[in-house]
Amino acid sequence: MRIGLVCPYSLSVPGGVQAQVFGMARELRRRGHETRVLGPCDGPPPFAYVTPLGNSLPTAANGSIAPLAPDPPAVLRTLRALNDESFDVVHIHEPLAPGPTLTSVVVHPAPTVGTFHAAGTSASYRALRPVLQRILNGLDRRVVVSKDALDLVRSHLGGEYTVLYNGVELERIRSTPAFVDSDSDAGGPPSVFFCGRHEHRKGLAVLIDAVLGTERNVRVWVAGHGPETDVLRDRTRHDDRFEWLGRVTDGEKFARLRSADVFCAPSLGGESFGVVLIEAMAAGTTVVASALDGYQNVATDGVDALLVAPGDAAALAAALDRVTGDRAVAAALRRAGDERAEQFSMRSLVDRYEEIYSGLLRP
Repeated sequence: MRIGLVCPYSLSVPGGVQAQVFGMARELRRRGHETRVLGPCDGPPPFAYVTPLGNSLPTAANGSIAPLAPDPPAVLRTLRALNDESFDVVHIHEPLAPGPTLTSVVVHPAPTVGTFHAAGTSASYRALRPVLQRILNGLDRRVVVSKDALDLVRSHLGGEYTVLYNGVELERIRSTPAFVDSDSDAGGPPSVFFCGRHEHRKGLAVLIDAVLGTERNVRVWVAGHGPETDVLRDRTRHDDRFEWLGRVTDGEKFARLRSADVFCAPSLGGESFGVVLIEAMAAGTTVVASALDGYQNVATDGVDALLVAPGDAAALAAALDRVTGDRAVAAALRRAGDERAEQFSMRSLVDRYEEIYSGLLRP
């Protein structure tokens, strides 16, 4: 099959949807399908199989700032690319996002699959409901990545959807060499890894409060960047337990996960699915996270992770103390996490999508 994967977000910027699109593309290409990824790119395309559709524009969406490309030049490039490529199937991620994905739904160049990732609330879904419902008729199959994503889109727009949880490239993570840390080699303090956009909903401020409120000797690796970076970094300038890494590649993220003692995801909301928790489990890292519905799709408190109330710095500090101070507890969580990760392999996810694609192509 010749398959086009359309992403609304800049393919040069790390993100959950982008990671899913690239993971699917790698697996589909490994199986012999001619697969291309179409989306905005701020700079050179990250892979040879990417068709860039122009630069992104920071756009407010779902409590965050999304790197979308809603401008007319991006729309024209999308139309040209869809016409030139002659795909058998077009798989559109976040199909109602303005720009390349919405354009792909409207023009319907081939049988189409739409995957909805967002959870939480959507002012645009409410305000534009009649228009969006008509546009959705351009999708031949509709998929959501979680029960929370299903609740959002079906409550506003109706329709029938298949729930297919996101996938993780387990082999890629497990084959990544661990980050070599001289302090760890010398028996230094346990490491806690945070990786995400530095904005309110990701809860980095809560993690900082939790660590600043305890005397426990830990190293906190903070990866990512965002609008709150300077303010949050300034709060830790006199505490040498924090190391600010800036943006990291997927390879660097996996290496840190393979080396870290704890992965911490203190998000406050807006998470439809906990891919990053599965990545941490696959890497053999103990998980401490917020007890959000999206995270509870993949993690169970006291079984394969410790989950605490969102925004509760004292509870987060206690959970971190527990997993860094009790090796038996941490080891049990890691073992269960490794087993849980097996249920979310990218290979299994692509098996399901292949069935959908083939069904759409049958006469």
